[in-house]
Amino acid sequence: MEIILQIPEKLRCLLPQREDLSREFLEAYAADSYRNERLTRSEVGQLLGLDCWQTEEFLVRRHALRTFGPEDRNLERSSFRRD
Repeated sequence: MEIILQIPEKLRCLLPQREDLSREFLEAYAADSYRNERLTRSEVGQLLGLDCWQTEEFLVRRHALRTFGPEDRNLERSSFRRD
């Protein structure tokens, strides 16, 4: 899927001119979605193409850890079964 963002011209200069900018936006979305319980750990890994340990490292670096309760375990189990 391709997503197009429209940024006001006067704010364009605030964005870095890098090739990996789309990856940075994707990672920001993944971390925020995990932090706000919209994505599971497994889904973050799938979205970013990371294995289990890389996903854990990514979430630690982004300070996107959260309390892991019984509901999370059930959600994680069900998302692994879909793989």
